[in-house]
Amino acid sequence: MGQRYARIEGRIRAFIEQQPVFFTATAPLAADGHVNLSPKGRRGTLAVIDDRTLAYLDFGGSGAETIAHLREEGNGRITLMWCAFTGPPKVLRVHGSGEAVFRDDPRWGNLIGRFEDADGPGARAIVVVRAHRISDACGFAVPFMDYREERTQHAEHFGRKSDEEFAAYCEKKEHVGVSLDGLPALPLPLPARTD
Repeated sequence: MGQRYARIEGRIRAFIEQQPVFFTATAPLAADGHVNLSPKGRRGTLAVIDDRTLAYLDFGGSGAETIAHLREEGNGRITLMWCAFTGPPKVLRVHGSGEAVFRDDPRWGNLIGRFEDADGPGARAIVVVRAHRISDACGFAVPFMDYREERTQHAEHFGRKSDEEFAAYCEKKEHVGVSLDGLPALPLPLPARTD
């Protein structure tokens, strides 16, 4: 039986911090717009800021649908979801409002320090999520799966790029500056980092 929680604390926080992968879901306000669902991984890229706020690093390598939906006026809706692939069955969701903090934002320097070794030239934004609803479900249908190890290709690939090379990469990539539905996404040219 599922439960609702007032805060991200105790065993809920521990569960979030133990999972090697989570998923984000967003959508534009238009009824015919594209719903976006993305897996997120890489150790150290998610931080619990306080009992109602989480943040994660947004990296280059894919489009920018999440950013576009969060930037859309009157929108900002986001859901984060974790599944227990080991241990007791559980699915946890945080429904909330999100904001993309870009590299030239005065808050960037304070936030980026929370990600220590996960930071790198491929970081293009930090998504901050304020929880409105925190709930879990049984997860009885989620299969057991063994976690082997982190994939290193993403960090290695972007680790070889200078900030200027990464900015040029973002400018050439389709659906980074504008979403699939034509919404503004990542600001281009990519802002220089303030830290």
